[in-house]
Amino acid sequence: MKNLLKGAGYLLTGFQLMNQKGIRHLSYFPMAINTLLFSVAIWIGYSQFDVWFNSLIPIWLPDWIITAIMWLIIPIFTALIVIIVFFSFSIFANFLASPFNGPLAEAVEKKLTGLPPTSLSWQDLIKDTPSALWNELKKIKYFMGLLIPLFILSLIPILNILSPILWILFSGWILSLEYHNYPMSNHHLEITEQHKALKTEPGLTLGFGLATLAITMVPILNFIVIPAAICGATALYLEKLKV
Repeated sequence: MKNLLKGAGYLLTGFQLMNQKGIRHLSYFPMAINTLLFSVAIWIGYSQFDVWFNSLIPIWLPDWIITAIMWLIIPIFTALIVIIVFFSFSIFANFLASPFNGPLAEAVEKKLTGLPPTSLSWQDLIKDTPSALWNELKKIKYFMGLLIPLFILSLIPILNILSPILWILFSGWILSLEYHNYPMSNHHLEITEQHKALKTEPGLTLGFGLATLAITMVPILNFIVIPAAICGATALYLEKLKV
């Protein structure tokens, strides 16, 4: 529990770092992309809630059973929809913002280590965009290997009562890996090496990921969570995970 809280604290560090000189200008683009996509996510979740909820309830159950368990299903299903929608859009937002996320992590590292910041041109960002997007696709492939079985479990009546807890743990781990990827990739660590590094401090990394998930579901704050999480993950990596 102590390490979970320490890990969550690094997200607060990220919020402090993202507005500092030499960093804030690189925070604007991920923030703009995130604002647009989360606005769409909120609209989709609100407009489709009834459809998704009705598809969850088995039609063969008697009405009296449905009424009896409704008080349990509604909050669980609401939590599940919120987690799935916001988590999915968070991954997509990071994919679109990936050309800016690596330079942002680099700027934070230079700030924390006392090195002079690198002046990145638009030409540099455009040149690095293909490799950044390819790296994101490799991460998404890994995510899908875990996400598909979990999504199937979420559709199975009775068993899907457990799915919100599993989604929370899954999302915390994935978001931690997602945001630590940027500072680690700057040090040329492959995905498997990143997994090993994160597993050396599971409490810190999971605490950071769960805190990021929680902020992702808070209105207004979810618009600025991407740059804050990248800044916080970079600080955590430099202080606790880098060998």
